[in-house]
Amino acid sequence: MKKLKADFFSKGIRCDGDLYLPEGVKNPPVVIMAHGLSAVKAFRLPAFAERFVEKGMATFLFDYRTFGQSDGEPRHVVNPFHHVQDWLAAIAHVRNLPEVDASRIALWGTSFSGGHVILAATKDAGIKAVVSQGPFVSGFSSIRMRSISDIILATVYGMTDYIKTAFLLPPHYSPAIAQPGTFAAMNSEESYPGFRSIIPEGSKWENKMTSRAFILMAFYYPVYYAKKVKAPVLLIGGKNDSLVPFSVVKKTAERLPNCEFVALETNHFEPYTGARFEQSIKIQIDFLGRKLLGKKV
Repeated sequence: MKKLKADFFSKGIRCDGDLYLPEGVKNPPVVIMAHGLSAVKAFRLPAFAERFVEKGMATFLFDYRTFGQSDGEPRHVVNPFHHVQDWLAAIAHVRNLPEVDASRIALWGTSFSGGHVILAATKDAGIKAVVSQGPFVSGFSSIRMRSISDIILATVYGMTDYIKTAFLLPPHYSPAIAQPGTFAAMNSEESYPGFRSIIPEGSKWENKMTSRAFILMAFYYPVYYAKKVKAPVLLIGGKNDSLVPFSVVKKTAERLPNCEFVALETNHFEPYTGARFEQSIKIQIDFLGRKLLGKKV
């Protein structure tokens, strides 16, 4: 496997990108990948990417503006609509890479980016396949899983962030993860240990994100766009997911015109590691092999 730096620009800001290439394969298809809420590409995405590369598919991993090694200020700005812009910029960039087959591009998203790839696929008719794992597809549905106190704090902190931004002050930040009973974007029983399990040793990741995200997520509904996706989609839902309601993931699958829906006995974070990772990655390899390589792999 060969790894190349392949940065690109989204709205004039440099985004950090890595291209993984399989050895001895000329112009392979490529899977574009990015992470979920407040995470960066180093958080277990290479494990998925390397397995795809082993089967003869290239992968392109990137971080959103203001995250990881990407540029952009202020840092840690979570804005789903900006994230989709970054996805579209990444797709355009990958199409111009001479090392891959630009006619065979798949999108791979998980959690927050699982919704992004659905929306991005509606805006690009040339996408050949989409993989969406545990996707955030409905702001209201996820909000309903939170306590009243969390909803109130999220609203107050989100509006505080917007007010500070209007007066050109530094953003208001909130934790991305916390233990139950402590406010954060993700504070269910599984959230803190689950998220920590995907962070590599030595990471300098900061547990914070702009609080405006709570307002923006309330208006983010990839499920409404599902009917417009022309590409075949593999949608993977966790029956025990505490962050994304399984029922709305299933509803999204029903709205997608060409969908293979897989329900796993998992929570939100289990598919990233261990036996559940092995279960999920095999399903994904089979799907991408058929859609990008035209064969079972």
